[in-house]
This record gives sequence, C-alpha cells and structure tokens, in this order.
Amino acid sequence: MNHTTLKQVIFDQREIIKNANIIKRDYSFDKNANYILVGLRRAGKSTLLYKIAKKLVAEGCDWSQIIYVNFEDDRLLGFTISDFNDIVEVAHELADSKEIYYFFDEIQIVDGWEHFARRLADQKMRVYITGSNAKMLSSEMASTLGGRYIPKMIMPFSFAETLDYKNIEHDKNAMLTTSKSAAIKKACMEYIASGGLPETLLLTNKREYIKSVYEKVLLGDIIEREKVNNKLALRLMIKKIAETVMNEISFNTLAGNVRATGTKTSTDSMIEYSVYAENAYLVFRTKNYFSKFAEKESLPRFYFFDNGLLSLFLVDKNSALLENTVAVYLKRKYEDEVYYLKSNQTGVDVDFYLPDDGTAIQVAYTLDNAEEREVRSLVTLAEKTEGVKRLIIVTNEEERIINKKGWTIEVVPIHKFLLGN
Repeated sequence: MNHTTLKQVIFDQREIIKNANIIKRDYSFDKNANYILVGLRRAGKSTLLYKIAKKLVAEGCDWSQIIYVNFEDDRLLGFTISDFNDIVEVAHELADSKEIYYFFDEIQIVDGWEHFARRLADQKMRVYITGSNAKMLSSEMASTLGGRYIPKMIMPFSFAETLDYKNIEHDKNAMLTTSKSAAIKKACMEYIASGGLPETLLLTNKREYIKSVYEKVLLGDIIEREKVNNKLALRLMIKKIAETVMNEISFNTLAGNVRATGTKTSTDSMIEYSVYAENAYLVFRTKNYFSKFAEKESLPRFYFFDNGLLSLFLVDKNSALLENTVAVYLKRKYEDEVYYLKSNQTGVDVDFYLPDDGTAIQVAYTLDNAEEREVRSLVTLAEKTEGVKRLIIVTNEEERIINKKGWTIEVVPIHKFLLGN
C-alpha cells in the first residue's frame, strides 16, 4: 500500500476527529484494554472512537500517536491483508518512537483482519476496532483473537441519550413539572416514530436518511457481503418480518408468503437470510421460553434494532412501533436473555419475559377493550410459573396500579418505562 496515501487517510481522519461533535453516551472503556465495537451502521460506533481518541489527546497524548484508519475510505479500495503491515510502518514513521494507539473503522471489510488484530494485541498495542457484522464476535473469530479484545454491542441512542442530546431534563423532578413532562412525552413520541440513529436528530427529513441507512445495510452489509443472489426474496422477507412484529412467525410461513408474490425461495433460504439480517444488526429475535429447543429456534418473534427502520415498512401501526421500542430497550439492557411466552395449554401469551429478574411485561397501546386479556395472561403466568416477581403493562400514556387475585400489576406509560422509572 502506498505510504503517502495512507498518511493522507490518517491525517484527513485526524481533522474529522478534531472537528467532531462528541455526544455523551452510556458507554465506558478501560484505557488498558482493547475493544471491538459492533452494531448497526450509523449507530454511533465511530463517534465513540473519536471520543476515546480525543480523551487520549486531552490526557497528554500527541496527535501523531493516533492512527485512525476508516476502511470505507475510497482511497483504500482493494486493501488486503498483505497491506496491513504498511499501516504499522506508517504509524512508526508518524509516532516517532512514542506509544501508538490504533483505531480501525469497519475493518471487517478486509478478509483476514482478525489475524492482524491478534498480532497487534500480542505486541501489547492499544487497538480499537469497529464493525457492522456480528460475525466479528463469532466463536471462530474469538478463537483467533484469543480473548485479547473486549466486545461491546453499540446500539442507536436510547431514549435517555436522546433527551440528553436535546438538553431535555428527565430526572424525577422534571417528571413532576408540567412543562418538562410535556417535553419528555413529545420527545418520546418522536423517538418511537423515528428511532435513535444519532444523525436523525439533526435532520428535518428523517425518513430519507433512515431509508438510505437501510439500503446501505441491505446492499452493503447483507447482499454484497453475503453474496445474496435472490435479492427480491430477501427484500420481501424483511418486509414480511416488519409486518409481523409482535407475532411469532415460522420460516415455512415466511417462505410461503414470499412465494405467494411469485418469487422463488425456500424455507432454508429464509433461515439463511434471517441470520444475515441479524448479523447486520438489522433485526433480532426473541424465543418462546416455554418451548422445546427445536420450536424455540423455528418460531421466533423478530424486532428491528431501530424504530426508524421498522417505520419504513409500516403505516398507522402504533402498536407495533410501541412494542418494538420496548423490545429494543430490553435488548440493550438484557441482551439475549429476553423471551416471549406463549402456551396454548395454559392460555398464557406474554410479550416479554426476563427470567433472571422474574419480570413479565405486556405491551398495549391502550387498555381500552384490552385490559382483561392482558391482565389474565399475566396473572395466569404468575400463578403457574415459579419465580415470577413483577408484572408490568407498558402503554402509550396510561398509568395506574391493577390488583388482581393478590397480584400487583404496574401500568406504566412508555416514556417512564424507557427512563427506568
């Protein structure tokens, strides 16, 4: 790789970092550890690296020690594993015997990157990596990296982070103040509709930006990366998943729905494509806690990592957007320990179950005409399942306590639920 080109890339990136507006986020990093940040495109991974770099400089590090390479830079087209050592050579030229801090953005573009990352870690270098594919955390990659990197999943803004960005107070006192509470509720409605991709907060036409992110994920992170030939089947599958948020769906059904449009596909293709969509952090799944292993895997409920992406496919689906918001909040907090519950034998149908906390959560836009059904499922679950401690119904704006058969059910409006109140 031409060293002059690499230096231009590094120097240009430094200027970007220097001028970056750093947004406060709920992530912390140990300065003595190496990290791999993964997550949906445009979720803020690069900005977190900028923050780390700026902090290093503020603490006395020289900019010459910051070696930041974004592998999506068009000047690096054709970069291969054999070119990595040129980065090390250039870094030593620039740092002049000082300690070097490496930052590699979207490194998964280069096949074999993990071997280079392992070498740097073995040499006791400080390295920070970002990527947009969950394969970077696979057992095979972890084996190659040898436990030398700490993985962190970076998600779009939480609601609390969105309020912080907008300078909207959201402590308990603010909740009790009429004007501040109104501002929180308004921001929450916007968050449910448009999601938490950081750059959407700067834009008037949010939908066009979100659509561009979706196309980049679909074309770059799924179709191109995974070499998908049946592009139409993939698009139709994602659309159908969006339309069935809130409900479990089998891969046989997905395949049947796609074939009904006249597009050829198979159940195996739907399984494969759904994994691609999950690897690209477009969607995630919850499984039925009551089910046997085979059914757990074959009958998931899917949710989108960002409400803005889901909203591209929905018209007047307030209930789906509300439930997806709750799912994203729980995914952020509990990762893979979020389940749904459904049993035809007992009649239990609960949207979310957190076994470690013993918490069951229903989501209902309003309890008008739905209270009896939602309460019955929660109480039946509590009576028949050991370890259930807390019952919650998340609504759009209703708030009260329901007592039923000795059980207390908290009815919580979405803005308070998202803020942990």
